[in-house]
Amino acid sequence: MLPALGAIALVAAWWAAVVVLDIESYLAPTPPQVLAALGNMTGYLASNATTTLLEVVQGYLLAVGLGLAVGALLATSGTLERAFMPSIVAVNAVPKLAFAPLLLVWMGFGQGPKIVMVVLLCTFPILLASVAGLTRTPAEMIEFARSLSASRWQIITRFRLPSALPQIFVGLKTAMPLAVIGALVGELSGATAGLGFVIANAGADTATAFAAITLLAVISVGLFYLLVLAERLLLPWARAITD
Repeated sequence: MLPALGAIALVAAWWAAVVVLDIESYLAPTPPQVLAALGNMTGYLASNATTTLLEVVQGYLLAVGLGLAVGALLATSGTLERAFMPSIVAVNAVPKLAFAPLLLVWMGFGQGPKIVMVVLLCTFPILLASVAGLTRTPAEMIEFARSLSASRWQIITRFRLPSALPQIFVGLKTAMPLAVIGALVGELSGATAGLGFVIANAGADTATAFAAITLLAVISVGLFYLLVLAERLLLPWARAITD
């Protein structure tokens, strides 16, 4: 109930601000106007929301695979980490919006540039969390593994990885909202479908634009709490050993 009450409070504040400040509907619509737009354009909005959702999920899964693989590689080799981490940080520091026009030139107006934008935004937090988690396994745990004659691979898969999973999930949850932002940035830069396309073409129809923004928020919240649920199911012990 608490999330629902929080959402209701925010919507009420938005509605009150529009009414009290007497803001014209072409500048900021009221919640009923947004609901009307959702009802009148259900098929159009649902189709474009599906496009955005597919871009988010595909890009996010690619970012998870890339981030975990590179993070594990850097975590197991101090030499590689010292050699490549500065370059990775430098690439991450470049505003991703700068890549949008180049991606359109290279890949066209399809889903490709949007998926790549999601990967660019999401990979770094997942990679960083993987490196942090895999390199912070308690020393006594590693000593115990070695006393059992565990191989290097066994130490990684049976000791380092389980110990790193809570930290990795922090990176996964941090990256999830960024995936939606990445897809939106790609669509606003040039697209033929998607919620970003709807917003870019709404013009003065702010109710439609706000309806698309509402769907983006629903997608982001829904995917985020799917990750929270997965964390609770996969790591029940993590909550038991933390305050």
